[in-house]
Amino acid sequence: MLTIDFLKQHNLILFECVSGSRAYGLATENSDTDIRGVFYLPKDLFYGLEYIPQVSNETNDIVYYELGRFIELLSKNNPNILEMLATPEKHILVKHQLMKEIKMENFLSKLIKDTFVGYAFSQIKKATGLNKKMFEPMDKKRKSILDFCYILVDNESILFSDWLKMNSKNQSDFGLTKIPHFKDMYHLFESNANVQYRGIVSDDNVNDVQMSSISKSDKSISMLMFHRDAYSSYCKKYREYWDWMEKRNEERYQNNANHKKGYDAKNMMHTIRLLEMALGILKENKLNIEVSNREELLRIKSGFYTYDEVLAKAENLMNEISQYAEQTSFQEKPNMELVEKLVVNLRLKIYN
Repeated sequence: MLTIDFLKQHNLILFECVSGSRAYGLATENSDTDIRGVFYLPKDLFYGLEYIPQVSNETNDIVYYELGRFIELLSKNNPNILEMLATPEKHILVKHQLMKEIKMENFLSKLIKDTFVGYAFSQIKKATGLNKKMFEPMDKKRKSILDFCYILVDNESILFSDWLKMNSKNQSDFGLTKIPHFKDMYHLFESNANVQYRGIVSDDNVNDVQMSSISKSDKSISMLMFHRDAYSSYCKKYREYWDWMEKRNEERYQNNANHKKGYDAKNMMHTIRLLEMALGILKENKLNIEVSNREELLRIKSGFYTYDEVLAKAENLMNEISQYAEQTSFQEKPNMELVEKLVVNLRLKIYN
């Protein structure tokens, strides 16, 4: 397995820089130091069967992209990768002379409109998604399939688990058979002195109801519906919520909880920063990493503005980006023939 230590021990790193808030000029006393870089695979690994596109630490604070992957993402105008190429000298830790051959002007294109704005949309969605996690907590005890099953009683639909409690019955004393042509609908049978059915579920950890063998003479007592789609949706939300609870940054969580604006303020700050960067590229033909409005962006991060105010700012920036994208002299997209020649030449120089 390729590791960061291996890259350093074998001098495989072509480029390394400080990125994130420290490079943007947005660092505070509690900010982490993010490292990004470029490495090349040793010749035997590159010509082998397994290509390794990137190497990172457990928290992804340190990430190195293999040369081919780095240039591939550059050609797509990936925001994070473009930022690396435009890193100010004071934040560059390692720079092999070959990196000088990778020039920004060969990659910047009208694609930035879609890549930057598309990334901004994903951040907006991510920012508002935090609201539900913060203010609609989920019980640690996971719901079971029975909480999504309904039984028909006197022409009314009743939650099956409630019906079991009301009648002091156990799900293991019942059996199901499918009703043809009716999605997630089943005939419900109750065990008696002559026959014992398998039950509705085998245990609390299963993800589907189970069928029983039913003879033609057995009579169903009702119909049962398993709301499978609702159960699947719940399981996904449960998994995402408790994964978030386990991995969340407590300081960031408390900051968002304290401002009570219903969005991830740090995500929205970076959304605005990205959009302003894209606008700057289109207006000035230059990518500036360091921000010129640090205090305003930090106010967004602190939750000073409402979500609607920040969203309105983002929408205005996106409209401006669209206007300037139509006027810019940038190429539609990078010349992939030149990009491919660049990668080949770099590899030849490295391996020779």
